[in-house]
Amino acid sequence: MKITKILFCGILVCSLSACSVAANNNDTNEDVQEEVVQEEVQQETASTQEIISTTANVSSDGIIDATDAFTERDLQQTVDLTNAKTLTLTNGEDTTITEEGIYVVSGEYSNAGIVVETTDDAKVQIVFDTATITNTSKPVVYVKNADKVFITTTSSTSTLKVTGTFVADGTTNLDGVIFSKDDVIVNGLGTLKIESSGNGIVSKDDLKITGSTLDITCVNNALEANDSVLIADGTFNIQSQDDGIHVENNDDNTVGDVYICGGTFNITAVDDAIHATTYLQVDDGTFTLNAVEALEATYVQINGGNYTISASDDGINATSKSTICTPQIDINGGEITISMGQGDTDAIDSNGYLYVNGGTLDITAQSPFDYDLGAEYNGGTMIVNGQETTQITNQMMGGGMMQEGMGGPGFGQQPGGFRPGH
Repeated sequence: MKITKILFCGILVCSLSACSVAANNNDTNEDVQEEVVQEEVQQETASTQEIISTTANVSSDGIIDATDAFTERDLQQTVDLTNAKTLTLTNGEDTTITEEGIYVVSGEYSNAGIVVETTDDAKVQIVFDTATITNTSKPVVYVKNADKVFITTTSSTSTLKVTGTFVADGTTNLDGVIFSKDDVIVNGLGTLKIESSGNGIVSKDDLKITGSTLDITCVNNALEANDSVLIADGTFNIQSQDDGIHVENNDDNTVGDVYICGGTFNITAVDDAIHATTYLQVDDGTFTLNAVEALEATYVQINGGNYTISASDDGINATSKSTICTPQIDINGGEITISMGQGDTDAIDSNGYLYVNGGTLDITAQSPFDYDLGAEYNGGTMIVNGQETTQITNQMMGGGMMQEGMGGPGFGQQPGGFRPGH
């Protein structure tokens, strides 16, 4: 799956366009194959209108083109279990899945691992139906090889735990309750409780979430991926001693996107609530974020959503983490409330450019804005410490505010150029 970066040439916000048509605008071989799989397993398709809030505001001209983010099968929240296989685990042993298919896991187990080791084109769906699995030193789910793996919840609650020190698999550092070398999609109608002495869910490729309630308590990152985290819906209750959502590839700083177009997020993190290396784009969702930094990436674009942010360093931060673009923050919509702690803190901090084009900003802070290269106010409502204003002040010494309509390097373009995908 590729996410295409497109030029942001003005502000065009429309209702539900990107998410709702995501499954219909792909004519790739992968989608044709997935339709065949869907027919074979006779999955019940929940409409995207049921999955994505109909009140969503989705930008069709964002930095991330969401039209290819989710396939039809990604967005299905129910599955016909007629032809599914029951996966009976054994305490103290690993159970290996070697063939494509749907597997249902129920019951209570300890030190029981599910290992997926199939072919490169195989799609595996693991359905958790009132399961409780507690391990000491290994993931509950370990995907060694597959095309993609679906983690699906029924209308029930399942609990997955790892309580001790993870043991590596050769040179592979296993560090998540769900750990995958390939794509992972989480969907469903139930609740998945995850407790981890390391990370919660880890994908060394792309991680997509379109449903379920995820209650995650972890020592490290709750949701972690190398290339991207893409979220269409779901409820996220996260308590993390590191980051809530973290996307970073140590070998390639040109990847590492976060895209969100729906969901409810209650994140308390010791470091960042949501951290991307390259692009962080939010089109919709409800966010209650309590962290050192709430939203951080090289390029942050907010097109909609409701935010209640409490931060002790920066509320929203654009900083140089990637070489593909200049740090920039675009606020085009949304209802954003930011309350900052005392000291050297900034509600909105860009190490490059800052553009306020719409939405409502309600900031309580000693330093509401900090930018290095320029800022521009084009619209929306800004309230700073109880007073409405149209001025973007600057905490940074030597910085200057660009005049309305002036534009500058970075406005209307990707300052460092754009990439066609990864």
